[in-house]
Amino acid sequence: MATTSFLFSTAIVFISLSVISLLPSAYSADFSVGYNESAVPKSDLDLLEFPLNLEYLEAEFFLYGALGYGLDKVAPSLAEGGPSPIGAKKANLDTLTNDIIEQFAYQEVGHLKAIKKTVKGFPRPQLDLSASMFAKVIDKAFGKPLNPPFDPYANSINFLIASYLIPYVGLTGYVGANPKLQGAISKRLVAGLLGVESGQDAIIRALLYQHLTENVSPYKLNVAEFANQITNLRNNLGHTDSDEGLIVSVDFGAEGKVVGNVLAGDQFSVAFDRTPEEILRIVYGTGNESIPGGFFPKGANGNIAKSHLQSAKLYN
Repeated sequence: MATTSFLFSTAIVFISLSVISLLPSAYSADFSVGYNESAVPKSDLDLLEFPLNLEYLEAEFFLYGALGYGLDKVAPSLAEGGPSPIGAKKANLDTLTNDIIEQFAYQEVGHLKAIKKTVKGFPRPQLDLSASMFAKVIDKAFGKPLNPPFDPYANSINFLIASYLIPYVGLTGYVGANPKLQGAISKRLVAGLLGVESGQDAIIRALLYQHLTENVSPYKLNVAEFANQITNLRNNLGHTDSDEGLIVSVDFGAEGKVVGNVLAGDQFSVAFDRTPEEILRIVYGTGNESIPGGFFPKGANGNIAKSHLQSAKLYN
């Protein structure tokens, strides 16, 4: 089973990264040199900075899950003095899962660097990655408290379920931002980030897909039920239908032929998109981009997120 998982996951990564290689040479650039804010149209700046919120979230969750420590040890300058995450810790992962999550973790560090070499960016926001926070999200997804509370750090399946919450939201944001961008550098950056984020999400979904009908211990609920309830929660919080679980009715399967849904997509199997506001509603867990909470107890950073917080203060 482990060998099959590794081969399947490797194939998905290869396909995802191959997409990036098809980009026109004009967009092929080295993010380690030559990138500065002056080369980016002003209209693109906020759209490029906003994803840092999700990249910080993913980087810290994956780093702590695989290594037991985060940016403060791996790349402290990237945090820019922002507060350390609440409650993050090493997860009890099997060897294969730990290897994959560690790769994801360092990929996220790279994403932070790539964005910050293109735009100024902002410090790490306050993140809540505690087991109790994830438990609240899962309870909300099922509409009842689970007993015992869900713990994302308990084992590999739990950590993958918790991971199912995160990269997909980010990648839909990149899909949504892309048509709004004006500059070639901006488009190249987002295309590159989207390719890797999509690969991460595909691997997470594929690993969970292999365990669809298995119960998540100690609950009498299987992996498919967890995935579908999380999917429904994200749709409800975001006020959109930009999400699909690992199993769908045949009408929503690819070409109306299948119920398996290892990759989420619309009627043409094209990736869904989300706006920054829809993303904030989900990661705040409040369904309102002006009311912080959830993984961002003090709100997200950047002009887009702060504009909604300021608007809320004006009307209170």
